[in-house]
Amino acid sequence: MALKAELSRRSLHAFLQYFAWPVLMPGVEFKDNWHIGAICEHLEAVKSGQIRKLIISIPFRHLKSTIVSQTFPAWDWIADPQIQYLTGSYQKDLATRDAVNSRRIMESPLYRAHFGESFKLTSDQNVKTRYENNKSGSRVVTSTDGAATGFGGNRRIIDDPISSKEADSLPAIQASIEWWKGTMATRGNDPETDTTILVHQRVNESDLTGYILANETGWDQLILPLRYEKEFTKTTSIGFTDPRTKEGELLHPSRMGEQASHDLEVTLGVYHSNAQLQQRPDSRGGNIFVRALWKFYKILPDVEEYVISVDCTFKDKQSSDFVAIHVWGRKGADKYLMYRIKDHLGFGATVTAIRTVKAKFPKPIAVLIEDKANGSAVIETLQKEISGIIAINPEGGKVARAFAIQPEHEAGNLWLPDPSIDPTIEVYLGEASSFPNPAINDDEVDSTTQAINWYRNRTAAMGLMDYYRKQAQERAARENATA
Repeated sequence: MALKAELSRRSLHAFLQYFAWPVLMPGVEFKDNWHIGAICEHLEAVKSGQIRKLIISIPFRHLKSTIVSQTFPAWDWIADPQIQYLTGSYQKDLATRDAVNSRRIMESPLYRAHFGESFKLTSDQNVKTRYENNKSGSRVVTSTDGAATGFGGNRRIIDDPISSKEADSLPAIQASIEWWKGTMATRGNDPETDTTILVHQRVNESDLTGYILANETGWDQLILPLRYEKEFTKTTSIGFTDPRTKEGELLHPSRMGEQASHDLEVTLGVYHSNAQLQQRPDSRGGNIFVRALWKFYKILPDVEEYVISVDCTFKDKQSSDFVAIHVWGRKGADKYLMYRIKDHLGFGATVTAIRTVKAKFPKPIAVLIEDKANGSAVIETLQKEISGIIAINPEGGKVARAFAIQPEHEAGNLWLPDPSIDPTIEVYLGEASSFPNPAINDDEVDSTTQAINWYRNRTAAMGLMDYYRKQAQERAARENATA
């Protein structure tokens, strides 16, 4: 055990396994995983001063509180018992629980036997919400739902600043931000050396993590999504990158396997899964396309005409890019998204998918394909086989094209299938609401703007043709009258 103790002095990961876990989870097997090592490595960098401000974004039930709020302080005090901790959560009971569990580790016989010479907890100040040691170290508990504290800390830990139940509560989100600005951010003991750790599952794009990333500098963010998404991986300042290579690979499959993860994703739905599990919340309200203004149909009306709109991948992009194929129908001024495909497709698969959609919807008035990258080759392959293919050379940028159809969206002329008949429409809504966020795919937005702008231009052109036709008829009438 002496060798394990010596290793544990230097390694938070070893300390967690040999000294903390048996106290916190007696009789439960310790299932190690790479993400545990990653968290420990970044906390060690906090201790060494290499990282001073750290955000850990991770799904619930993946040991975030066990490692960060319970084990790390007990390990930290072995070498530096003078460190003063200020720790908080959205609820004081949760912050108190973590402080108590950390104290349980330090009071355990095994800890005292191997690290007891470092410090002793004092008897005159040793309650659940505040305790001290004989080397001037302390831990004080606070919360976003309580009064501001006058205590400070060298290390500040914020563990879940807002409940997932309040993900859409703007007052709760704002309260957590104000608590950070007015309490935690101002309670450092030494601005030159103090460290802050924010650990939680993302719940909303405007949550505390979102606020900090948008308004402050110097923060490291360790992102550990439930499923691997290459497109959203980041490298931290100490050189860590998610080691997974397969899209959709789980974070800790021995703890939360495929079936349990799938069931959880179904229960949460796309929006909350993206936020709480994948750590990339969508814009709930919407930027250009306000979420609340979309119209939904449960029974598709008889449309007067429809178009197929295809957004292809670029030749030099990776497999994370999607192909989006839409069918948009028109009835009067209203347009209806009748059918959609969004998938990772190579050139051959894209051609096959267009043929399949054309067979399903055999009489489109046009098949719109952007004449760029893979789209050019798709057009060349299919234009002699499928009638009505129109090569689109869009004017302006993506944002300009989105703003061009925004009035129809605001007027309630754009209709989507109701989530009750197409649950995957949440994927579309997430992309449209987040646009033009450069970190989010915009394939379906591009397919939408291509179709709606083509309709808009066609309507304008037909109106001009009607004007000229009327002018010709009036001119002919005048000529007949004078004949």
